[in-house]
Amino acid sequence: MPLIAPLEENDFAPDLRERVQFFKGPLGVVPNSVRTMARRPRIAAAFTELNQAVMECQGRVTPEFKRLLGYVTSYVSGCRYCQAHTILASERFGASEARLADAWNFQNSPHFSPAEKAALAFAQAAAEVPNGVNPEVGEALRQHWSDDDIVEIMGVVALFGYLNRWNDSMGSALEDLPTDVAARHISHTGWTPGKHGG
Repeated sequence: MPLIAPLEENDFAPDLRERVQFFKGPLGVVPNSVRTMARRPRIAAAFTELNQAVMECQGRVTPEFKRLLGYVTSYVSGCRYCQAHTILASERFGASEARLADAWNFQNSPHFSPAEKAALAFAQAAAEVPNGVNPEVGEALRQHWSDDDIVEIMGVVALFGYLNRWNDSMGSALEDLPTDVAARHISHTGWTPGKHGG
């Protein structure tokens, strides 16, 4: 059960209601997390703007791969809500069944390139508490990615750090679509909706 009930979209400030329609592209819904943030429209608007900026692809980091980075970050953090959302968005941006199934175990998967494995290892280390990014992790990342791409990668990790804390602490209820997609693709990892279920 969520700590705070999300607002209905028709209860949003009109300009915010229009702005958050962005989420329906990658997720099919305006997430309950954003619907809860909407109780303070400036927080919801700022988060939406940050999300759009982070997910904008200007280099080699693709939309599909950004969502897989978000998944690994959320897997390490233990946020089942965000795991479901990132798997859904990865699928919607063209991730193969094999990549969706192996993202949690990317190091041992043939479905990720050395560059992708370096980025996912960085996301994994960056999401650990205490932070696990060491010189070796950083050097492996720099061998494959430009400085600008690393900023995009870190942006995804940091964005999901915020979302992992928000959704796990608030107990955000998972919507039907991400629940169904996660059950299909990541239940073999032990994923269940947990406290985010209905």
